[in-house]
Amino acid sequence: MRLFVGIDLPWELRHRIAALTTTGIQGARWVPPENYHLTLRFIGEVPPHRAEEIDLALSALRGKGLELTLSGVGTFSKGGRATALWVGAEKNQRLEHLQNKIETALQRVGLEPERRRFQPHVTLARLDYAPEAKLAAFVQAHNLFRSEPFPVEHFTLFSSQLGKEQSVYTAEVEYELAQLPSWSGLTRPTQADEAPWRW
Repeated sequence: MRLFVGIDLPWELRHRIAALTTTGIQGARWVPPENYHLTLRFIGEVPPHRAEEIDLALSALRGKGLELTLSGVGTFSKGGRATALWVGAEKNQRLEHLQNKIETALQRVGLEPERRRFQPHVTLARLDYAPEAKLAAFVQAHNLFRSEPFPVEHFTLFSSQLGKEQSVYTAEVEYELAQLPSWSGLTRPTQADEAPWRW
């Protein structure tokens, strides 16, 4: 079972992000809107018993909700070649604190420490030898992108399965965060109200 921890996005924001991807770039494999997310911790392949330990560790976390704003676009590179195109997230201390708590909890159940520095982002495309000039033009055209702040009321344990065209992500468990006093509207169901965890 291949797992990661992340934050899903409101559908209105997914549609706005998807509007950026109408530009054709050779070698870009665009991520479909239903797969947009912000990864808090990639876990990888684990056996069922370890998945249950991860769920218990994440269930025990207590954290406060936060507001998140996506801003700017950029690329990741490896070996001098661009490998991914992304939308970034503005610096947010609550988000970094939540990510640190998740990292600590996962290390306590035996996962190896994450070596990469946390850089919150939403992947737009994976790149296979995309022309550098086209990528530079895309970044320049969309670098002023900025979303409205949106509330993050939970984080999610996702499973990932390889599909013919794209990976299929499934939200396995949502872990609620304490609401900010300024939030209003419908309240989300608590984890106890949701279907029990099953592997």
